[in-house]
Parts: sequence; C-alpha cells; structure tokens
Amino acid sequence: MSDSVNRGRRDFLKQGVFAAVGWRHVALAAGTAADAPALPLSELAYGQVRFSDGPIERQARENHRLVLGLNEDALLRPFRVRAGLRAPGQELGGWYDTYAFAPGATFGQWMSALARYYAITGDAATRAKVQRLVRGYAATIDAPRSFYRHNRFPAYTYDKLVGGLLDARQLAGDETALATLARTTRAAVPYLPPRAMPRNEHAQPGEDFSRHAWDESYTLPENQFQAWQMTGESIHRQLGQRFLYDEFFAALARGDNALPGKHAYSHVNALSSAARAYLALGKPTYLAAAQNGFGMVAAQSFATGGWGPDEHFVIPASGALGASLADQHKSFETPCGAYAHFKLTRYLLRITRDSRYGDSMERVLYNTVLGAIPIQPDGRAFYYSDYTQQASKTFHPDRWPCCSGTLPMVAADYAISACFTDSQGIYVNLYAPAQISWTQNKQHCALSIETEYPYASSVSMTLQLPRAEAFTINLRIPEWAQGANLQINGRERQTLQSGQFAAIVREWRSGDRIELELPLTQRLESVEAAQPDTVALLAGPLVLMRILEADAAIAGVARASLLAAQRDPQGRHDWQVKTAGGPVTLKPFLDIDAESYSVYQSVLPS
Repeated sequence: MSDSVNRGRRDFLKQGVFAAVGWRHVALAAGTAADAPALPLSELAYGQVRFSDGPIERQARENHRLVLGLNEDALLRPFRVRAGLRAPGQELGGWYDTYAFAPGATFGQWMSALARYYAITGDAATRAKVQRLVRGYAATIDAPRSFYRHNRFPAYTYDKLVGGLLDARQLAGDETALATLARTTRAAVPYLPPRAMPRNEHAQPGEDFSRHAWDESYTLPENQFQAWQMTGESIHRQLGQRFLYDEFFAALARGDNALPGKHAYSHVNALSSAARAYLALGKPTYLAAAQNGFGMVAAQSFATGGWGPDEHFVIPASGALGASLADQHKSFETPCGAYAHFKLTRYLLRITRDSRYGDSMERVLYNTVLGAIPIQPDGRAFYYSDYTQQASKTFHPDRWPCCSGTLPMVAADYAISACFTDSQGIYVNLYAPAQISWTQNKQHCALSIETEYPYASSVSMTLQLPRAEAFTINLRIPEWAQGANLQINGRERQTLQSGQFAAIVREWRSGDRIELELPLTQRLESVEAAQPDTVALLAGPLVLMRILEADAAIAGVARASLLAAQRDPQGRHDWQVKTAGGPVTLKPFLDIDAESYSVYQSVLPS
C-alpha cells in the first residue's frame, strides 16, 4: 500500500463556498454562501436510535448513571447560598462550589443531559430528577441577592441554564420549565454585557466582573434562537441578535482567518450560533461564517480531528502545531471540544448534506471523546488529550471542571448524530450497532445495523417494514474508503464513490439486507507540511497510536513498515509493526488505558 500523506484532505467546493472539512489546505471565497437546500435534514428524536452494546452505548450508559447519581442538594447549593436561602447538604467541590472558579456553571448541562437520557431511555426516575431540579432551582431565582452578582461567568452559566430548561420542557415534559426560563432571563439580563464581547483571559480574581469579558457571551445566540422558536417570546430573538458576534462572523464569511490566538472551544461553539442564526434568520452570511470557520479549524487540526493546543488556535502551516508536540500536554480540550465539534458538524451536515462533515465528526468520535476516561463520582474528570511524544491519559487537577458538563451531553447526542431524514428517505451517518426507527411515507420503518466497525470493514443493515415502500437510503461513504462497495440481498456488488452519500433508490421490502464494505485504508498523515517526517498512522477512521515501553526511547520507523502494520490475528484491538528493534504495538485512542503512547511517529527519511 502506498504512502498517502494527507490523502483525502483536499479542498472542496460546496454551494459556492470553499470550506475544507477535515482537510488542511483551505481556499476560501469572499462573500457569502449560495443558496443551501431549502430544508435542512431532520434529526431523529433521541429515542429513535438505540445503540447496542459497544463503546458508544457504554459511554452513554456510564454518563447517564453519573448524572442520575449526583446529589441534588449539592447541585442546588451554589444557587441557594448565593441567593441567601437555606442550603442543606454539602458543597459538590472543585469548580462548582458556591464561590469557586465557576459556581453552578454545569448545572444546566447536567439538567440537559438528564432530559436527553430520559428521552433515550424513558426512565421514570430520570424524568423525576429533572422535575425536582427545575423546581429546586426555580425557588432560588427571585431572591433579593442575585446569583449573577460578582459572578465570573454570568453569560456562560445563563446559557447552560437556558439549554437545560429548554430540554426539560421539550424532552422531559416539564410544564414549569418555560416559566422558569422567563424568570431566569429577567434575573440574568442585568448582568450580561451590552454585546458579544471578546474573551478577556487575563482578568484577575477580585476584579469587577461587570467590566471585563472573561465570560463567553458570544456563544449565547444558539440557545436564544432556539428559545425564541420554541416559546415565541421576542426577548429571546432580541438577545440572540444582540449577542451575535458579527465582527468575527463577517471576517470568517469574507474568508479572513480570524481564529489564531482565540480560545478554541468557545469560538467553535460560537460557530454553532452562526449556523443557528442562518436557520433562524435566513442570512447566508452566517452560513458562510460557519462553513469557512470550520474549514479554518480543519486546516489546523491534528490527525485525530482535535484542535487548539493549550486551548488556543494557531496560525495554520506556521509550525506551531508541530511544535506543540514537544511539550504541550494540553493538546485538545476533549469533551468540550468534541461537544462543540459534533454540534457544528451536525448543523452543517444537515444544511449542506455534505458527507464529509460526517467524516470529520467520525474522526473526532473515535480518536478523542470516545477514549475519555469516565468521570468519577468524586468529580475527577478527563479534560485534555495529550499528543506529545510521551503522552498519557490523566484527570484534570480540579474536580468538576467544564468538561464534566459536556461529556454527559455529547455522549447523549450520539443518538441524534447517527442518522437524519428528509421526505425522500434516511441518511445513515455513523456506523455503529443500533436499532433505528423513523416514519417514511406515514409508515413506521426500522433499520438494524450490525457491525464491528471501525475495527472491521463490513456493515450489515436489515430493514423491517410494514409493507413494501419506495424511498432512498443514503449511506455516508468516507473520503478515505476507496473501493467501497455494497450488496443488496446478496446480489452483485456495486462499487461506490467515496466522499459522498451513496443514494440507493428502490422499493424496499421487510427483510431486505444491505452489506456495505468500507475498506479500512491505511495511510499516513503528517502533523504539518513543514514536518513531513512526523506522521500519524490511520486505518480507516482510526488513528493508531504507538504504545511505549517504560523508559524506551522513541526511534524512527520506516514509512513502509508503518504502512504494513497488521491487525492482531486474535481479534484484539492491537496492530503490530515490525521494526529493526523489534515489534511495536499500536492501538486506537479508545482502547488505550494506563499505557503511555505517542500519536505521531518519526519516520525515517525516504
């Protein structure tokens, strides 16, 4: 197999805008996007996707159990104490405490996660906990002492509360949630800045928080536009427009790279506000900003799909990405970054129907967030992926950091990222063992997926239908899957074009079976063009990371040897590379535990 450094990371033109998704070299057109499809693809409801046993289902189950077990008095304590109310129970600890770094900041995210897990499972105890939390929080809102006074993160915390209350109403059926949202908004607005403010990361403890912008107010519009569309209340439209980061978005829409030096996670999160603004207001500039901005992120991403060493964007092709491998252990803010990445790719895939946004989502799934160490009941949480030459998985030094709020949410959201629909049929985006249900032509349809992907190349899908129906099944064929092919009911195999959705239009019958083959192409990707001999080995969507022996020096490996890596014949998730110094073991990130590892390898010059 030939060396294919950065193969598949080519620019592409979509709807009049150049936007590389998962590709490094980006050509950006000035102006705005041409008209996208009239209607975006629809998300399935959370309960319409049921994952079978595997890493995706396991991570969702772990996080559901975690948030369901959180002590309610501890969760409500910061709100009660800061309101001057009686506050039984103990502090939760870490960042969350009443006067700590980010008091109560993840409360809304945990409420969202609980509502989403209820929508997935129908578990009555989960719904009951959502309702108790809404009512317990509501009792703190109108106290004379405001929760937001002298709060480092008023916009951040308010934003998470908005999302949690919307989910409590929409997904858990809490009838008090929208009234609680209205009161929350009235309480928070006096403490919000006048507009979207740049993030001031140099603010010191004790400063007047109303006069600096440590906060992330530029992420507010996404949930505000959703609240406006859900409630019809004009205050949410006004707040959405007030906090649109138009200076930032206009630069991105023109093709100017406004990312270097900015806080990575929150600005990718802001791109979801641009996508939501496009859907709410219909202005193409916001779609262009989201697409171009994501292309600029991709242009400075690691092979894993992660981005933002030390939480900040760098200048693409400047050497900064490669330089970070020397000693920057904060390579990617993993749960938060993956949550923002999934949201943005989901918006852009739905709007443009371009499969390569799904490719990028899949890369981040398997090589970052799915390998996160589970959050511990005492608040120890995995925060950063480490891409240095002597890397390991560790917990953040502080308990309950921000990633303890986003990991439960992104794990729940796998359910709404797997498949999408339109009036013509279904789009299959993620290949994982699952049972999918949807309505097509007013008939209940179901699709079962059986696979060991991404460790194996074959994916089997079987339809269950009440009667024969004509519709389209669209299958995402990854850019790297050269030679992809399928069979329907065991008949002649058809070769598929990679880098797009393969549309299969036919009259389907119950029991019809699709056998999809996605060759797990092995290839090398350099960290940057200026460092062609520092490469990561990929097999299909997986980055294979070198497992390091204790105190062993990292020696160079021949390119041909890396590309000849062989999967363990016993079926374990290991690959072996033969080198002059003996065999080397490689594993995907989600299969690495306590071992030291290296994402990038030094290859001997050709």
